[in-house]
Amino acid sequence: MLDSIIVGRVIQNLREQKRLSQEVVSGFADIGRTHLSAIERGARKPTLETFFRIADALSIKPSDLMKKIEDEIDKACNK
Repeated sequence: MLDSIIVGRVIQNLREQKRLSQEVVSGFADIGRTHLSAIERGARKPTLETFFRIADALSIKPSDLMKKIEDEIDKACNK
């Protein structure tokens, strides 16, 4: 099952690893900063379009971003 908290945490971790602010990533993704913040907190799930935009803004292929999310979900399920 898709866990919005994990999705948000993976996106936030990637953004922070790249030392990018929410302002910068949301600008590159052409979404509102509060929208990105809600996604990172797990309060909202991104649409497919938004997911692709965020991946592009983070300079990562959407499939690689999804793989990172899947890996985190697997870790959470195997605890």
